[in-house]
Amino acid sequence: MHNHTPRDVVAHLTPELWSRANRSLVRKALAEFSHERLLAPRRQESGEYTVTSDDGTVEYRFTARLLTLDHWWIDPDSITRHRGGAQLPLDALDLFIELRETLHLDQEVLPVYLEEISSTLASSAFKLSQPPVGSAELAKAPFQRIEAGMTEGHPCFVANNGRLGFGAPEYLTYAPEAADGVRLIWLAARRDRSTFSVGADLDYDELIRSELGEATLERFTATMAELGLDLGDFHLMPVHPWQWWNKLSVTFAAEVAQRNIVCLGHGDDTYLPQQSIRTFFNTSDPSKHYVKTALSVLNMGFVRGLSAEYMKATPAINDWLAALVAEDEVLQRTGLAVLRERAAVGYHHRQYAATSAKGSPYLKMLAALWRESPVPKLAPGQRLATMASLLHVDRGGGSFTAALIEESGLDAATWLRRYLDAYLTPLLHCFYAYGLVFMPHGENVILVLDGGAVQRVIFKDIAEEIVVMDPDTPLPPEVERIRARVPEELWTLSLFTDVFDCFLRFLNGILSVNGTLDEDTFWSTVADCVAEYQSAHPHLAERFKRYDLFCGEFALSCLNRLQLRDNRRMVDLQDPTGALQLVGTVKNPIARFART
Repeated sequence: MHNHTPRDVVAHLTPELWSRANRSLVRKALAEFSHERLLAPRRQESGEYTVTSDDGTVEYRFTARLLTLDHWWIDPDSITRHRGGAQLPLDALDLFIELRETLHLDQEVLPVYLEEISSTLASSAFKLSQPPVGSAELAKAPFQRIEAGMTEGHPCFVANNGRLGFGAPEYLTYAPEAADGVRLIWLAARRDRSTFSVGADLDYDELIRSELGEATLERFTATMAELGLDLGDFHLMPVHPWQWWNKLSVTFAAEVAQRNIVCLGHGDDTYLPQQSIRTFFNTSDPSKHYVKTALSVLNMGFVRGLSAEYMKATPAINDWLAALVAEDEVLQRTGLAVLRERAAVGYHHRQYAATSAKGSPYLKMLAALWRESPVPKLAPGQRLATMASLLHVDRGGGSFTAALIEESGLDAATWLRRYLDAYLTPLLHCFYAYGLVFMPHGENVILVLDGGAVQRVIFKDIAEEIVVMDPDTPLPPEVERIRARVPEELWTLSLFTDVFDCFLRFLNGILSVNGTLDEDTFWSTVADCVAEYQSAHPHLAERFKRYDLFCGEFALSCLNRLQLRDNRRMVDLQDPTGALQLVGTVKNPIARFART
């Protein structure tokens, strides 16, 4: 823990920064809740829109452009709040209270949601307190600088930086935007109570030796010997420092006391936390693995644990997918790579396992996995950026994507098409050829850039986030867990919701509002990418008809509605479609560009 004074940790909480953070969040809430049809702004003769509180006494006024896919682009400076004749300051917490019935926020969820909003606002204020970095400068920055430079988080979720559990000094130490180096804590876990699983062509000793190095390994061996224990009887596992201080040293006290778990102290390498908050990139040696750890912090609809049970099959699932990608000519042509989760370790706490319901956070407190680093996969001259960066806009309104387009020397439509060939084509092919879908949001995709243009993409977060919907796709028994029964009429939502509505909607909004690319050109370019994939694969024609990406409209799946209903466990991962909140339909933006 760093030596922060009690006042240091709230230095970013000033009236001016808080006001700016609130305006930004109120804008996002009005925009996304209008998109999800929780709010129905009324257009006035003046051209302004208004939203009225549940009791009719408070009115919000703003100007907006309504873009494709019912995307509300609201001018943040135009938003005002009124009661009677008086103008009130914008206050995001008040907004949720004023609209609690409209937003279906019950008494159980609302206080926790307000806490998540408070935390999200605090992180916004912290980001605003840092020296501004223009998008043009950030676009040329190294991979981890870009990762730490993201200011927005998930584009759809309003409460997207809750991180409930982190205290203020911990936020300043472990949040990706604080970009502070972290050393992981290592435990030894008795082998008869832990499971280590590893992919093909790697074993436990080889992995641990390459990750820790000889000197650290000798130190850990000596620590165990002093206690009269043999390191060979234990699995080594890295843990998030927060998890050790706040959970394991207390919740797993019995295991520590009985020497089923031994704390060995910090490792020597320094890591940076990623946008996903519990994954770490090794800055001491960037070619070493990412480490993903359990973190019992509530963030965006889930306690971010890692299931010891789930970890068992993780390497096998990754090996299966990596083999599929390597053997598929179409995927090879797109340049798609996956970052394999090469090994995983989980601790099985006998008493919690005997008493906890399936999916309980108590079963997800002590596990870790090792994922390949993208750095060794680069050719000379290539660089990396998280795909979340494409939606990044700096404080002056400068677009990260526009900066990349300018650097590339390509016209905007050509740049977009190259990006879609690298990103969308592999998703189309996996969907149509195998019924395989990803969770391809900005944080799960890494772009490989060359001169500002996207050369290819790398998918990550495989084992927990891929699903095979097609009952006919053959899977080895140990990989069968990723098969999900999804009603066929919902299959295309994996592309319409996750790609069109939750990512391209925002990219189109940014590029059209700043004049980089008009909406028709944007969506016709998306349509061309889909049409050309389909015409190149006539043997799948029956599937293209059955799962039609050029249909006139598709169901609107609402993510905030999930979180507003239950912000502790949004979705049952065993039944991903069971919780979907579908509200009417939206017009498919590529339908009118279908080739006849």
